[in-house]
Amino acid sequence: MTSRTPPDDAHPYLRAASAGIRHHTRALTPSDAHPPRPADRLHLDVLHTHLTSLHQLLDRLADTTRPPHPGAGRHLATAHTLLWQATSEVHSAFHLLPSNTAAEAETGACHPERLPEGPPVLTICQRHLAAGHSIRRKTTPTDLRPHTTTCVR
Repeated sequence: MTSRTPPDDAHPYLRAASAGIRHHTRALTPSDAHPPRPADRLHLDVLHTHLTSLHQLLDRLADTTRPPHPGAGRHLATAHTLLWQATSEVHSAFHLLPSNTAAEAETGACHPERLPEGPPVLTICQRHLAAGHSIRRKTTPTDLRPHTTTCVR
């Protein structure tokens, strides 16, 4: 079975995103000139944005693939769940890193009750809670164990 579009033209935005991640990974590779740096909150926030976007894409792919190809759809649904677990761990790591500013330190904890009016640092929490609603509609709590959708801090 062949695709209708040549590989050069298929999914240009996904290819660009993948190329960006490869470039970033190479840039983080330690060398004599650049010693390794630990992740900071900004780095994890951007990574969390990418993971939640990929999470939404997998959700839609699983939904559209499942009717004509149930086996492939189940595998995509499993990938969707596993990606959620990875996204949740990145969110938890974000809250365990030290903040860069005093204002961020005071407001860095995740307080879902304050999200609509919260400071910009809580954007990751808003995004995470929105993605959590999506995963809870399609999975059972058993599927998500031992991971939870709550903040650790």
